[in-house]
Parts: sequence; structure tokens; C-alpha cells
Amino acid sequence: MTAAACKVAAIQMVSAPEVETNLAAAGRLVSRAAAEGADLVALPEYFCILGRHETDKVKVAEKDSAEPGGGGPIQAFLAETASRNKVWLVGGTMPILSDDPSKVRSACFVFDSGGKRVARYDKIHLFSFRKGAENYDETRTMQPGDTPVVVDSPFGRLGLSVCYDVRFPELYRRGAQSSLDSRSSPIDMWFVPSAFTSTTGAAHWETLLKARAIENLCYVVAPAQGGTHPNGRRTHGHTMIVGPWGEVLSEHAEGEAVVLAEIDPSRIQEVRGSLPALDNRRIL
Repeated sequence: MTAAACKVAAIQMVSAPEVETNLAAAGRLVSRAAAEGADLVALPEYFCILGRHETDKVKVAEKDSAEPGGGGPIQAFLAETASRNKVWLVGGTMPILSDDPSKVRSACFVFDSGGKRVARYDKIHLFSFRKGAENYDETRTMQPGDTPVVVDSPFGRLGLSVCYDVRFPELYRRGAQSSLDSRSSPIDMWFVPSAFTSTTGAAHWETLLKARAIENLCYVVAPAQGGTHPNGRRTHGHTMIVGPWGEVLSEHAEGEAVVLAEIDPSRIQEVRGSLPALDNRRIL
């Protein structure tokens, strides 16, 4: 299937501890993106809750709606928002119950423009960072996923990743086999919903996003948390969309925003045709 050109929107938020407040903000921003012509919209990591305590996310975790008796207000919101706005929606991350009652899976759901769920990706790499007063360790309240996920869409092949995943290029290479593997095609757009800390974001965010775009000759869409949250945490922001040559197509530094860019499949083919790096790879 030939991929269609589209307009993509990456949503930047400054999420709070209250789920209802965040859903209202996300709904408003997705509607704004759709009104500005977006066909495909992506929310940031933790869009639905950035709690005062690490365990807050566990308290609002939902059972997967695909399971008997599953579902909840966050999943219902994502399905309804995609359908109402007639957009494909990459739902940032939300907490899903795991087999350990003290931990959740950080899940990214994708819904099509009819509100049908088409994919779930569980964050594989869990963030850990210690520097001075900053101390983060997602393994305290999260279980890692173990399966890469690629979604076939009208806009091409979409790769799903979350935040800290961006530091592990082998995940992105799993979806970029090109002619080395006739069973698959390379990814056209990678999504990186994130909540980078101010410290790590200032140092590495833009460099990592550009690297993933350049090495895979694809678009990278990175919606982020950006600002000072009620829990005192400060996130880097700088939501951006990067083109397949590594060029920043659109960006917003801090605060709520809708970041838009045109996605052109012919641009991907042009870049891959002039620099066939995916075909030139050697597996050593």
C-alpha cells in the first residue's frame, strides 16, 4: 500500500496529578490539532498523570480493554477522542495493570480515526538517573515490556517507542530491515512520546532524536512534557518533529503546544534513494 502524505501533530503538555484535569487538557489540544488539519496526532508520555508520588500511577492503572472486564476512563477517552476528531491517535503512555500489584506497564495505545484500537506498545527500557538531588528509577513502579511494535497505517509504517527507549538504537534498527529482510519494510515514522528531565533533555534530547531520524532515514515525532509540574518536577519540553535528513521541521520549547509538520512519503524515498544506508548495512 502506498503511504499517503499527511499532517502530523505532536502535543506538548504540562501534566498534573489529576487524571480528569489532564484528559480535559489533552482533549482540548487534540481538537485544536484536528482543527488545524492534523490527520495523525501524538500525545506525550504520562499525558494522563504525572503524580506527586511514584505510586500515584499505580492507583489509577486500568485493565487492558482487550481483556475480559477491562477498560477504564483513560482508554475510553483515547478511543472517543480519536473518533470524534477523526484522527489517528498515538496515546502517549498510560498505566496498565501488570501481574505485580505494586507495578504497572507503561503502555502506548494507538487508535485509528474510527476509534478502533490498532496497537499497544509497552515501554521496554525503564529510566534510571541519579545526579545530586535527582533520583529516578522507574523499576520501582513499572514492569518493562519486551516486544517491539510496528503499525501499518494509511500514512506508512509507524514505529512505537517511549522516552528512554531513544537511547537504545537497536530497538529502532529492529524496524529498519529494508532489503536485508524481505519480510519487512523500513519504518516511515518513529514516535517517541517523552517526559525527559530538564537535566538530561538539555544535554541529549535533540541530538538523540536527530540521530534516530538520520540513521533510519525516516521522520521522528517526539511529543513531550514541557514545564514545571505541580509535583515540582521540571521536564525539558522542546517537542519536535524531525525529518529524514535530520532537519528539525517544527519545535516548541515550553508549555502547552500543538507542534505541526507535513509528512511527505516522497521525501523519504528521495533521501533513501540518494543515500541507501539501510541497504548498505552489514550485520556483523
